[in-house]
Amino acid sequence: MGTGDKISNKAEELAGQAKEAAGDVTGDADLEAEGKAEQLIAKAKQAGEHLKDAAGDLVGGVKDALDGR
Repeated sequence: MGTGDKISNKAEELAGQAKEAAGDVTGDADLEAEGKAEQLIAKAKQAGEHLKDAAGDLVGGVKDALDGR
């Protein structure tokens, strides 16, 4: 996962937290829900990127093991 993707996903999560907090403070349930949804989407993207990283590490380990024979 690229550093740019990590930063972008974290920024989306933080923006969602800000919207949720603003909605809570102002009593705007729609804004609060929108913020929660944005956080969930960002966290799902982060999880997908972590999975890609783990798969890449696994493939690299298998290649290294095969090259070592």
